[in-house]
Amino acid sequence: MELKSVRIQNYRSIEDTGVVPIGAVTCLVGKNESGKTAFLHALHLLNPLNPIKGKTAFDEVMDFPSRRYSAYRKVRDASPANVVTAVFELSDSECELIEQDLGNGILSSRDVTVVRGYDGYRSYKADYAEEKVVAHLLAAVDLADADQQAVAAASTIVGLVDALRAIEQPHSSVTDLIARVESWRQPSLAVYLVDSYLDHWLPRFFYFSEYSTMRGRVSLPDLKAKETAGLADEADLTFLSLLRTVNADLGDFDVMDFEALTRELEGVANGITEDAFTYWRQNPGLRVMIQMSVGNQADAPPLDRGPVINLRIYNPKHAVTVPFDERSRGFVWFFSFYAYFSNIAEDPQRSTILLLDEPGINLHSTGQRDVLAFIEQRLAPTNQVIYTTHSPSMIDPKRIDRVRTVQDLDQRGTTVSADPYQADSETAFPLQAALGYELAQSLVTGQHCLLVERPSDLLYLELLSQACRDAGLSALDPRWLITPVGGADKVSAFMSLRDLSSLNVAVLTDDSPRDRQQLSAMLDSEQLSTTSLIRISEFAVGKEAGIEDLFDSSFYCALVSGAYAKELPSGAIRPSDLKSRVPRITSRVDQYLKDNNVACGTLSRYRPATYFLREQQALLPMLSAATLRRAAKMFDRMNSCLT
Repeated sequence: MELKSVRIQNYRSIEDTGVVPIGAVTCLVGKNESGKTAFLHALHLLNPLNPIKGKTAFDEVMDFPSRRYSAYRKVRDASPANVVTAVFELSDSECELIEQDLGNGILSSRDVTVVRGYDGYRSYKADYAEEKVVAHLLAAVDLADADQQAVAAASTIVGLVDALRAIEQPHSSVTDLIARVESWRQPSLAVYLVDSYLDHWLPRFFYFSEYSTMRGRVSLPDLKAKETAGLADEADLTFLSLLRTVNADLGDFDVMDFEALTRELEGVANGITEDAFTYWRQNPGLRVMIQMSVGNQADAPPLDRGPVINLRIYNPKHAVTVPFDERSRGFVWFFSFYAYFSNIAEDPQRSTILLLDEPGINLHSTGQRDVLAFIEQRLAPTNQVIYTTHSPSMIDPKRIDRVRTVQDLDQRGTTVSADPYQADSETAFPLQAALGYELAQSLVTGQHCLLVERPSDLLYLELLSQACRDAGLSALDPRWLITPVGGADKVSAFMSLRDLSSLNVAVLTDDSPRDRQQLSAMLDSEQLSTTSLIRISEFAVGKEAGIEDLFDSSFYCALVSGAYAKELPSGAIRPSDLKSRVPRITSRVDQYLKDNNVACGTLSRYRPATYFLREQQALLPMLSAATLRRAAKMFDRMNSCLT
């Protein structure tokens, strides 16, 4: 079962997040105290693999939003509130198992909705055709002609069993089927599906945060007492996970040779460290060392009671060791997570979804990029990952579609949006910074730099290139690195930031009168050659064309309709609605928004582009052949500038 969407309600700062799409990797971005951690905690309780502080259920007093609690108390017994509504998709193999048991085509949909709230139970909803299951079960039953009609009228499991029980002289196949249904917890197909399949397949949720990192010194008697009493915290559980990697538990320290166990633990620590260093590049010489010592009465409790395990980090650059939890917090998090994650027992029937709360928060930005690579290359191929961050370095600028923005709004509580550019400026800042960093890297490192006016141009070029490539037409050469500069008037200033003599630079620009003046000055000053200046009007309809004019007007109106669906008077906009006669499609749409007082009367050229990016799977096949021909001609012209 793969998680497709989540909705969190009635939990702490969250009243209703709305439906949040979930992919292989999902990044929750928001300010501190916006509700990112609350989202993970609530989702974790759907089916927790590692209960946080032993918590396995929602607590009405602690978890229900406080400002609505007094009203909720009056109805909670009769109508306990839901918290998590998660939609999962069954895999091919899971569907096949169900159909082998109950009949082909019995599932109307692959989707399974799982709900959990303050009543403490999980409920499942799946769409199935019960009458087909009845027909499948009857196919193996031997019925006399006189009983055929009565039994054939049954369309439910209960009706089937009642009809079979009414048979006076049943065949053994009849009694076998009755016995089979009676062995179910209830004579209900829904309950049978949950008991036999869905509850066994429901993914487990593994939560890891900064508080889960291991301590540098551990008193074994104290840890043993906490484990026995069920009081071990997240840091303790991470250390116990490290022990399990050598099949050891705390009881082994009572009888086992300390020296031998130390050597085993160091071997495991070295193995985990070397494996982790595939992704950790900050200081590849670091090593984790493990030492045993007796308790020292001069130490604060519980370290005054031994034996004590000391974890230390050896840094060859300085040839010294330091306590594990006092230096290199980024490495401590990385090693602790790796130790815990590496020892998660695999369940062949179900997957594990990883919930990472602010991973790598103590790392330098390049270290956070390593964590991002670790998530992408090591975790995501086998586990869905949902992580929170407010760091630009933990956002992949090439995968903005994975980002969900989290905001705590007045009177609404925490909301989560799949459209990152509808968030307020502070929430969206990490996205802007991530894109800015990517653009800066393109300028510095790209041998072939294609300058465009705005970020929406970049998105359209990438999407059109993909469409042309799929159609077997000319596409944008991958050597081009596209860099938005903020308008034709910024091109000159942008090119003067550094010596570009070693770079191959081309400029794609609109063809408005103002742009012509700016670009003519650049041509006159020989900052730019005529062959490197590419005007969109060479390929699109209209002498003042922008990149949006490459599309048919009906297609661009569909993009605007999708981006502004909630704000448009009729929910959509058609070419016939655009009464203005100005050349550019964007100017005509802009005038329509002004006339109808939509979105403050101003078109954001980025919103339709992000809608296209988000819905590309459905929209790319809708591009006309004429649009693709225009785009392919433009890409041929661009690629001719490569030197």
